[in-house]
Amino acid sequence: MADDERFDGMLLAMAQQHQGGVKDLLKTFFGFLHRKTDFFHGAAPGAAKKTVLDAMGQYERQADQKRKEVTKEKEERDRKFKEQKERAKKKEEEEFAKVKAKTENSSKIEEVTDEEANAIMEQNKKSQGQVNGNKEATKTEETKNKEGDKNDSDDDEDEDSKGKMKPNIGNGADLETYKWTQTLGEIDVHVPTGIAIPLKSKDIVVDFQPTHIKVALKGHEPIINGELNSKVKVEECYWTLEDKKLIRIFIEKVNKMEWWDRLVTTDPQINTKKVQPENSKLGDLDGETRSMVEKMMYDQRQKEMGKPTSDEQKKQDMLGKFMAQHPEMDFSNAKIS
Repeated sequence: MADDERFDGMLLAMAQQHQGGVKDLLKTFFGFLHRKTDFFHGAAPGAAKKTVLDAMGQYERQADQKRKEVTKEKEERDRKFKEQKERAKKKEEEEFAKVKAKTENSSKIEEVTDEEANAIMEQNKKSQGQVNGNKEATKTEETKNKEGDKNDSDDDEDEDSKGKMKPNIGNGADLETYKWTQTLGEIDVHVPTGIAIPLKSKDIVVDFQPTHIKVALKGHEPIINGELNSKVKVEECYWTLEDKKLIRIFIEKVNKMEWWDRLVTTDPQINTKKVQPENSKLGDLDGETRSMVEKMMYDQRQKEMGKPTSDEQKKQDMLGKFMAQHPEMDFSNAKIS
């Protein structure tokens, strides 16, 4: 096998120059045998064809076996991926249901202590004395909000965003020789080989290091070769050859709470302010972070429906309880924030 591979670099270089693919490459090869050897005219009639078919038959049988193995692996990979997506979707639905139930329970009316009652009374006095001022403040706030919206829409104009690319639909970048996408935890890289003839895995070189990656075809200059944006878990990184012409690379980040602004340090940067976050996988987070994310998810949904957040609901419930205990007080101008 080692002898078979010693010409791979030379043959790959030849193949790259044949835009018509295998057909043109075979024409070149048989043309050479015709012009420079007696392979065709020096043997008995039909001998050259039989020699070619015998050699081809050996590799056809190997290819047929390999095709079956690849198909089986792909079917198994697709099945696992589908099951994983279904489990993740079901888990997220269950997590959100728990968050909603937990938040609703935590927002129930609680008994007001003397200390909380004093705080509410003090807040009520301040609110009554600031009604007129609040009207003007509200107008000013509305003006600020409009200006803030305008600033948000002009995000690309701030100093930090100048010269940076807008992320592609996968929160990565489409570059000249490859493209990449990302989630908070992983990177997915697509590298076209640009060669018309089918390749094998042994023709590809992919080297993973904690802070470095190299991707190349044997005997050719690397397609990617540079320092990674951040550290990766080498033992969790892997690559596949799809359709015998596309190198697909999967990279797992060490820090799963940051967006990369480039794959390697020599790439142009993307504007991470324009990244569209994925739905969080709550089960992968630690307890404290998970609780915070659950609360944020619930509050965000409440805001979208025009309903109070968990904190606002709790304050309203507390005030309602206090008002019920003190009907003699006037809360008509109270403003709870």
